[in-house]
Amino acid sequence: MKTNINIKWMGAFMMLLTIVSCKKDFLNRPPQDQLSDATFWKTENDVFGALNTIYSNTLGGEGATIYDDAKTDNAYGQYPWESTATVISSGDINSSSDAGWDFTAIRSANLLLENADKATMDATRKERYKAEARFLRAYSYLDLMNKFGDVPIITKTLTIAESDVKRDPKAQVYKFITDELDAVSKILPVSYTGGKYNDKGRVTKGAALALKARAHLYNGDWQQASDAAQQVMGLGYGLFKVTTETGDDLADDYSKWATFSDAAEEKKFRLGIRSYEEIFWAKNKQNSEVILDRQYIAQKDVNYLNTYLLSSALGGWSSVTPTQELVDAYPNYKTGEPVAATDPAVRASLFKANDPAFYNEYKNRDPRFYASILFVGSPWNTIESDYTFSWNGGGNNNSSTGYNFRKLTDPEIYKAQLDNYSNIILIRYAEVLLTYAEAQNELSGPNPAVYKAIDDLRDRAGMPHVDQVKYAAKDTMRELIRRERRIELALEGQRYMDIRRWKIAPQVMKNTNDIKNNLAQKRVWTDKLYLMPIPQKQMDISKNLTQNTGY
Repeated sequence: MKTNINIKWMGAFMMLLTIVSCKKDFLNRPPQDQLSDATFWKTENDVFGALNTIYSNTLGGEGATIYDDAKTDNAYGQYPWESTATVISSGDINSSSDAGWDFTAIRSANLLLENADKATMDATRKERYKAEARFLRAYSYLDLMNKFGDVPIITKTLTIAESDVKRDPKAQVYKFITDELDAVSKILPVSYTGGKYNDKGRVTKGAALALKARAHLYNGDWQQASDAAQQVMGLGYGLFKVTTETGDDLADDYSKWATFSDAAEEKKFRLGIRSYEEIFWAKNKQNSEVILDRQYIAQKDVNYLNTYLLSSALGGWSSVTPTQELVDAYPNYKTGEPVAATDPAVRASLFKANDPAFYNEYKNRDPRFYASILFVGSPWNTIESDYTFSWNGGGNNNSSTGYNFRKLTDPEIYKAQLDNYSNIILIRYAEVLLTYAEAQNELSGPNPAVYKAIDDLRDRAGMPHVDQVKYAAKDTMRELIRRERRIELALEGQRYMDIRRWKIAPQVMKNTNDIKNNLAQKRVWTDKLYLMPIPQKQMDISKNLTQNTGY
């Protein structure tokens, strides 16, 4: 799916949806007597353009992932005017805020499903379009269910008399989502050939099964999650890897940060960095790991990841920055084991004194650390020759934590002095491996397939395999999988649900400080935050809506 294909048809569909509408109710419903169904739903182009609009309304851009992580212990979103992440992570969210109660894409999907049969077009492709719309509706519903729990299941466009509906129980919503994904996985193709009507990047069988696996995992249905993940694992996806370093990457001196036994170990370490960070670069779009992404066209479409994540020295705003707690999560690259966190007061003292010992905690870490985090002294010649990250304090579009994210930024686009147009990956194969490993471990404990799933990720990252003696029990393996999931999927939006479904949010959502040991953000967790508040403005419109506990 490309965000600017068939613009005139997308524009026509949006006009169809919004003509003369000035009152937005909780179902985002336009006046039904204004829809020109008789003149719009005639050709395949009409249906195709309408479907592309649903893609645009459903698949979130850069904010869909990074701000969800900023609601957790992984990151801090310092600007409350950019998202609700700031008030959610601080525990201050209330019903005056809109935490994502949005039925726009669902309404658009329902409209297409009701009208597609009116169009004259190939019958097989029409059924595929309907399956794509059903997937996108299920995708929206999973997001709503994760945030709000009980939500209305709406499968048709509503008249004014029908619009005051109640929230359906979460269990029913969950069943609706997984049933829909199961059904469309039998219709959607494994891949697309390219060209109009068959654009690469549209939802596939793999996307439906992977999203189904995610939904089952979140709900703790381990067998179903394992089964769906295994189905995806048989579809030909693979972990993205690079085999050589080129260009400015060669100038990065990692001998300051890692103790290498020989040249082979150094090469493995360096290729681990490159393989991980380059998954998300524009030049590697639609690589073997991508299952679903929001696509951007070079030099036409824009995402703002380079701006949101980089510091002012690189033209960024430091909107979302890593927490010290995320930094502490990256293990030792030689042993694969956790690293003892430095005492905050000691770190602050060493930093203020410019003591060389300050840098010790950043040495010999997982290569994914160097690919993901900009820390004081870290090299990055690919973005600018002789660049090293520095930090003296927050303010003026600089980090409030002492770190910036390197992950998800694209230095090659930066050097070309263009806005970022990298695709935003929403589901990738690494997540499927982690889903399988977690679900299978919960079912029966670690087995060779569980170890292999984690070892494959570690191989790509240049890390040692799992110690099968130390991690022979379900509980120890559970902790390792959770750590691996955190660092592999950092900044990809998964941590939001992980800390809630694992029930660890009360323990991890603590105040976060910068490297000077100054408070970056005060955080207070209360159990009402397991779910978000229904916006009061929507409850004022629909009297049948009930509020979540605590709001």
